[in-house]
Amino acid sequence: MLETERLLHRPFTTEDLPQLIENRSDPEVNKYLGGSRLQNPEAIEKRLQFYIDCYEKYGFGMSAMIWKETGEQIGWSGLQPLDGTNEIEVGYGMIKKFWGKGIGLETANGWLDFGFRIKNLERIVAVAYPENKGSWRIMEKCGMKYEKTGEHYGATCVFYAISREEFLKLEKAS
Repeated sequence: MLETERLLHRPFTTEDLPQLIENRSDPEVNKYLGGSRLQNPEAIEKRLQFYIDCYEKYGFGMSAMIWKETGEQIGWSGLQPLDGTNEIEVGYGMIKKFWGKGIGLETANGWLDFGFRIKNLERIVAVAYPENKGSWRIMEKCGMKYEKTGEHYGATCVFYAISREEFLKLEKAS
């Protein structure tokens, strides 16, 4: 489990499926997640199993994001293998009522810290649709640098990355 100032992150279980489907059913939430093509109940069920399997294999994965103040599950975030690569990615998403509150930055920084300090990862990446400026701005605020634009998850994405050394230097500087 990962804890940040306002959030708890815990591994998903199969019992989380209905809530995950609900959280990803809003078209504004899922438009940068492949829309209904990738965010239908069957696809979400498969993705949930992938998240659970990641925890068993790596000791981390996409997690349920819980708002400490209320105990409400407000989204998902974590580290996971980036499909079709040897990279580990940080990812995050949340329901609309929590947009614009700095939660993406808080959760991304928490997972970067976990990945570099606890799991001793050498590098972490993130991808986003080019038009999802909010997401790639979070990546930049975390110190991640743009590397390329390429295909991931069946769509064109911007690709950002940061090394452990770069992340730890940023932390010392602040």
